[in-house]
Amino acid sequence: MIKIGVLFGGKSGEHEISLMSAASVINALDKTKFEPFYFGITKTGKWKRFEGKTEAIENGDWEKTAIDFNPGNLKEVVDFALPILHGPYGEDGTIQGLFEMLDIPYAGCGVLASSAAMDKAIAKDIFARAGLPICKHTLIFTEEFAADSEAVVHKVEREVPYPVFVKPANMGSSVGITKAKDREGLYAAIEEAARYDRRIVIEEGIDCRELETGVIGNYLPQVAEVGEILPSAEFYDYKAKYFDGGQSKICIPADISKETKERIQEIAVKAYSSLDCAGFARVDLFLEKETDKIYINEINTIPGFTKFSMFPLLWAAASVSYPELIERIVNFGYERYNAKNKR
Repeated sequence: MIKIGVLFGGKSGEHEISLMSAASVINALDKTKFEPFYFGITKTGKWKRFEGKTEAIENGDWEKTAIDFNPGNLKEVVDFALPILHGPYGEDGTIQGLFEMLDIPYAGCGVLASSAAMDKAIAKDIFARAGLPICKHTLIFTEEFAADSEAVVHKVEREVPYPVFVKPANMGSSVGITKAKDREGLYAAIEEAARYDRRIVIEEGIDCRELETGVIGNYLPQVAEVGEILPSAEFYDYKAKYFDGGQSKICIPADISKETKERIQEIAVKAYSSLDCAGFARVDLFLEKETDKIYINEINTIPGFTKFSMFPLLWAAASVSYPELIERIVNFGYERYNAKNKR
């Protein structure tokens, strides 16, 4: 039986989403094959070991009974690490670097792919070099904005037409993202994004459908069904994703032609490979309504794993159950670890 360490929480703004995802993953683990151990990271970055029920993880009460844990001792406790950590310090290559230093096999992308995918600006540069279609965008820095906000806003307006989406470069779950339709809105949106990151991506807001698919595997990636997000709000923001009481809808499979589906899956696999992703990831795309042109939006290297998250639902539609999906992800982690150690 494999001793598997499930990591959750973290210092990012997606801490609560990580708790929900981890609880769902733990409940779905095949306990005849995996012996789970729970490791939580507090919002201040302290590591703790928890031995209670998953309900306490999901509702945030786990810290009350958890005990301090030294992450340097992780390999003494578990055989394999399964990080269910969203956002900075968990999905950006930092925790993956720790696993590499400790020589622990782990699920998901390595340091480089995790870091590149987490940074929306870097990822777009790589996608463009790979010949993948991306929306018009520009990158600004909070230091520039603080020094001369008017000049920065004029630069944005020259390069990207309204409406625009203003995004922290290194956040997920749509945290800190705002749609701006005019100059006044742009100022406010930049200030909001600056709460989360010093690097801000400003992207053309095309009239589009939001589509997603899942990719798993290392050297021969497999792609899932394509799904569509039907948000309750103007776009699929943080509130709509997790706290709108089910008003946002997920449509699987998406109502698109066979040709469009195949093209989306092709772009998704190419994007996955361009970042050297491994294990699993969710690929988010746009389908422009007027032209049917497909744009790659971003790659989520540790996508939401809650019971209503798109990633596991996409694979369920492809006849891969939740427990089987987790088992495959673990196997891909071992495959990558063993291949690296043979060199």
